[in-house]
Amino acid sequence: MGQEDRSGAQDGADLEVWIDQDLCTGDGICVQYAPEVFELDIDGLAYVKGSDDELLQQPGATTRVPLPLLRDVADSAKECPGDCIHVRRVADQVEVYGPDAA
Repeated sequence: MGQEDRSGAQDGADLEVWIDQDLCTGDGICVQYAPEVFELDIDGLAYVKGSDDELLQQPGATTRVPLPLLRDVADSAKECPGDCIHVRRVADQVEVYGPDAA
């Protein structure tokens, strides 16, 4: 069994991340923390990237959080000035990092 961290997510649990572009300030902090997951587009807003490194520009688009990058993605959500990064468990859609996390 995996160890539980303070988020309630277990090691190896499937997590996904999405960005609410309506709240994105374009500061790029997320890209600094996790460039493998986030990228700024020409519109100045941050988006998540798919497994093929392609920007996912559809509203509410999600991508899986690779376990080795979990801390970087969580830090992105914590430090985001727009409070627009949401990390949730895939299984039950409960947000574990971000503005709606318990």
